[in-house]
Amino acid sequence: MRIWQRMTICAAVFLLALGAAGQALAVSVSGRSSTELEWYDDAQGDAALPTYEYLLLNVKDLDGAGLNFRGYGRLGVDLNDEVDADSRLYYGYLEKKGLVKNLDVKLGRQFIATTAGASLMDGLYLDYNNLGPLKVSLFGGGDVAYYSGYSAKDLIGGLKLSGSFFDGLHLGVSYLQRWSDSELANEMFGFDADYDWRNLLNLYTEVQFDYLSNSVSYFLAGANYHRSEKWNLRTEYLYSLPVFSSTSIYSVFAVSEYQELMAEYNVRLGEGLRAFGRGTWEMYQDFDDAYVFEAGVEKIRTERFAGYLSGVWREDGDGQDLRGVKLHGSYLFNKYLQAGAGAEVDVLQRRLEETSDDTTSSRYWVDATAYLTKKVNVQAKLERVESDLYDYYNRGRVRLNILF
Repeated sequence: MRIWQRMTICAAVFLLALGAAGQALAVSVSGRSSTELEWYDDAQGDAALPTYEYLLLNVKDLDGAGLNFRGYGRLGVDLNDEVDADSRLYYGYLEKKGLVKNLDVKLGRQFIATTAGASLMDGLYLDYNNLGPLKVSLFGGGDVAYYSGYSAKDLIGGLKLSGSFFDGLHLGVSYLQRWSDSELANEMFGFDADYDWRNLLNLYTEVQFDYLSNSVSYFLAGANYHRSEKWNLRTEYLYSLPVFSSTSIYSVFAVSEYQELMAEYNVRLGEGLRAFGRGTWEMYQDFDDAYVFEAGVEKIRTERFAGYLSGVWREDGDGQDLRGVKLHGSYLFNKYLQAGAGAEVDVLQRRLEETSDDTTSSRYWVDATAYLTKKVNVQAKLERVESDLYDYYNRGRVRLNILF
């Protein structure tokens, strides 16, 4: 609890200092503070009461010359001391565009994403934009892992070279190394391409190669036909092979590949109203294939009502079929109150020789948002979760959001 109090005080002092600096240096400060209280029963049936304070912070022009800070994190504690409510820094970095001509810099905790791999990194990210049609990005620092701990010997580094060519062609190559406890854990190469032909057909692909195992670990190829603004047809092929760190015991075991073919049709039915249908063929190396069919409709809020309804049917050759439905609707009563309700119901059917067994799992909830002012609102959600495999439990959440 003392750590919680210290971190809260430090955050408050930091915000006050920023406010004073903002008045003196015309620094622009914006963000969101979210105070959240949850309650639910843990796996042992004990009542947990985790409490979180989330802070999203954007500070622009710290030095009067384009130096910015962006951060997002949370402080956490379980008031009943039943579960771990960890405090986390999701990202927090300084950003300077044009540090020197054509060079942008980010320093701190940040998320990096390349076709060769992705991670949360404590380090330096450089973008250089003066190579004709090309842009080169270099990054390196500590590799952050929330659940396995954090060590100064866990490192990550790599580069990305990308550019736009001709009319609508975008290409990129990337390279990434990850070190665990000073040992090389992963070495990956990536390639991605995206081409939009005459604003009618978008073709794209991504390839990831695992150098240490000498194998393609990920491949995606897709096409999106979007001749009309009212509808589009998308198809994809996916290949995936699990990649384990060379320092992990799992790296010595054989892994199975997974393949997938998917086709999806989206159509706009009217203002704020769209529908979709999707079919997926799941191909497993060690199990029978499965076929998944999904369809749904969504209403985006344009006036008072918003909601969605979707269903899924999964036919499994190994005798485990799944049927499910999801729905949610909300209504904006006035400028102060919005309320809604939703449900998710899944039925897993197992075929055992000449008999079958159905297992139903479900979630039902109600939610509401009260808009106290334009910058202050309160959100609440109460849900009931139950399954044939275990007894039900209730879960609730209340969140106070303050924009600044």
